[in-house]
Amino acid sequence: MNTRWKPSVTAAAVIERDFNGVRKFLLIEEETRDGLKLNNPAGHLDPGESPVQACARETLEEAAFHFTPTALVGVYLSRFEQVTPGQAEPTDITYLRFAFCGELGEQVEGRALDVGIVRTVWLTADEIRACVDRHRSPLLLTCMEDYLAGRRYPLELITTDPSVLLQP
Repeated sequence: MNTRWKPSVTAAAVIERDFNGVRKFLLIEEETRDGLKLNNPAGHLDPGESPVQACARETLEEAAFHFTPTALVGVYLSRFEQVTPGQAEPTDITYLRFAFCGELGEQVEGRALDVGIVRTVWLTADEIRACVDRHRSPLLLTCMEDYLAGRRYPLELITTDPSVLLQP
């Protein structure tokens, strides 16, 4: 067979903020085939952008916050089988996720969130651990735990050749 396997590349933001001594993480709540689910602000890499750029863009689109990635938390590979009504076999999807932490900027008041995003929520690590059944992906918890464990890698670890970037 001559089919080349290609994972879906995504970028995610692990965003923590202190609320009067209580550490909370920014998540989005979104409509999925399986009902309302929680996830990091995250999404697919678009043509012409780097993973760092994708992370900043997705955070703005899904959470209406400016975000500047400053470190790589990790690179994750996960597999998901999506059942589609009328199809005999489930669709096998593999995700390659780049998770970043960084500096949360200003919220853009009045900005519409991406289609399917219901709202943003701030939850503690324990609250996130307690609602695993509401996670869109098991990577939500994995990325948060890696962040809490202090995993940080320099952005220079990821090289995006200029040929990838869209020219003005």
